[in-house]
Amino acid sequence: MARIKLSEHFNYGKLLRFVLPSIIMMVFVSIYGIVDGFFVSNFVGELPFAALNLIFPLIMILGSVGFMLGTGGNAVVAKMLGEKNEKRANEIFSMLVYATIVIGVILSVIGFFIARPVAELFAANEKDMSAADKAALIEYCTVYARIILAALPMFMIQNAFQGFFVTAEKPRLGLYVTIIAGCCNIVLDALFVAVFQWGLVGAALATAMSQCTGGILPVVYFARKNDSLLRLGKCRFDGGVFVKVCINGLSELMTNISLSVVTILYNAQLMRFVGIAGVSAYGIMQYIGFIFIAVFLGYSVGSAPIIGYHFGAQNKDELHNVLKKSMIITAAVGIAMTLVACIFARPLAAIFVSYDEALLDLTTRGMQIYALSYLVCGFNIFVSAFFTALSNGAISLLISFLRTFIFQVVAVMILPEFFQVDGIWASVIVAEGITLLLTWSMLVWQRKRYGY
Repeated sequence: MARIKLSEHFNYGKLLRFVLPSIIMMVFVSIYGIVDGFFVSNFVGELPFAALNLIFPLIMILGSVGFMLGTGGNAVVAKMLGEKNEKRANEIFSMLVYATIVIGVILSVIGFFIARPVAELFAANEKDMSAADKAALIEYCTVYARIILAALPMFMIQNAFQGFFVTAEKPRLGLYVTIIAGCCNIVLDALFVAVFQWGLVGAALATAMSQCTGGILPVVYFARKNDSLLRLGKCRFDGGVFVKVCINGLSELMTNISLSVVTILYNAQLMRFVGIAGVSAYGIMQYIGFIFIAVFLGYSVGSAPIIGYHFGAQNKDELHNVLKKSMIITAAVGIAMTLVACIFARPLAAIFVSYDEALLDLTTRGMQIYALSYLVCGFNIFVSAFFTALSNGAISLLISFLRTFIFQVVAVMILPEFFQVDGIWASVIVAEGITLLLTWSMLVWQRKRYGY
């Protein structure tokens, strides 16, 4: 099948073929945490499983810098390609890859030292746990985080390359790299945890090694001569462009940080109303939710270079075409996901906690309520990415920050006071619904400026 170029006109079939590798790629990225959760829950125990869920937000906060540089830089590079300035596009691409590695090393060192105090802070809300169990929980959190963070530079590189593969018109290659890394994680988790019985340490080693695989392979490919639009080479650090990239990708950084902070808040509320079982239930919901959300994220990653390219080429008709078709696709996918999540909530939850009937009931109830958010969140995710691709980081940041932080924080603090645990599960629905009003108002407000 001929390679689809960014400059082409996209009908539904061509658009879906172009973004499908990115969707599958994001689903496989989400498998990292899911696979760890499955093996730890079923082969190690509830306390290590709760520890994994408790410390995971710290890892995502630090790793989200890769999303920022990748997404923000991807928009700039795609725009340069649309303007037919290939040399400058490759210089910026190279600079961002090198910068991501350096920043990743620095954050990895910081993460090693803050892992234990952060674990102690996260565990502080657990009142019913014995001192011995709490100490074990903190130790599990610390060990898991430190092992994972040793591979942080490669995790960040992998995140950054998710968009660059698409911009380079090599989405399938990006998919193959992610599948290889994902399969590596599955095999090593099974070997280290189920066979060798290394416990939580084995799960962390499996994930760290698979992240290294997913980070090293793209660097090797782009460092060599290839037939894509991008190649790593010599460059000079351009502070102005770097700041622009950071500002443009700030929405993705804030989204990941906000989601991690909100997860911490959810866990605190769940410990207050349910205890450690609530944290485990929410962790399972997040694992399964990662797959559903990954579809929306993958579509946004896959379509962003198209938007950025045609924005650079000033092709307003194609911008309108891609936006209209994306809205229809997002609506259809959202409805399908909600139905699947509601109907199959119990068997999906049973994959992780079939051994605990009470925890299974709690998780199933939560998933069925939480699933209603899929009707709305796809629009919010896509429109935020749409404005990032148009190099309008301010609007993208506004949507992402209010969606993932302000609205959810308010909802999760207020609703449980009236509806207890169900209020915690429903908080995301309220937040996404309010964000949708903001999203549509931004699209209407900016339509004349961009001509979409």
